[in-house]
Amino acid sequence: MAEEPESGLQLPPSAVAAGGEGPGELSPETATPEPPSSAAVSPGTEEPAGDTKKKIDILLKAVGDTPIMKTKKWAVERTRTIQGLIDFIKKFLKLVASEQLFIYVNQSFAPSPDQEVGTLYECFGSDGKLVLHYCKSQAWG
Repeated sequence: MAEEPESGLQLPPSAVAAGGEGPGELSPETATPEPPSSAAVSPGTEEPAGDTKKKIDILLKAVGDTPIMKTKKWAVERTRTIQGLIDFIKKFLKLVASEQLFIYVNQSFAPSPDQEVGTLYECFGSDGKLVLHYCKSQAWG
C-alpha cells in the first residue's frame, strides 16, 4: 500500500552537496528523521510545533502536462525562496533552463519569486504542510 520511492528520481545527498547549489537543503520526507524537539510538544498543539521547526513540509502537486514528481512531500528550509524552489524542481524534473515553471498556492495565486516558503506556510499552511502546485504554463491567477 505504501508507495516505494523511485531510486532513479531521488537526488543522493553526496551528489547534491558536490554541486554546491541550493537543492541540498531539500530532502524527501521519507529520508528526513523527525526532529527530537517534536517529542516535547503534545500532538494536539500543531501551531507551536510549526513555528519552532527549522524545516517545513511542503506537498508538490503537478498541474496539466507538467511531469509528476515521484516524491511529492519534501522538507524545506523555512528561509528557502520560491525561486530556489523553482530552480530545484526544474533540476529534479530535468527541464531545460529556458522552460518556465509556475508555482501556485491554494490553486489560486502565484507568490513572488523572492517570497520565503516559511512565510507562505504561516499564512496558508494547513494540516502541518504547505500545498504548492507547479506547472509549465499559467494555470491560475
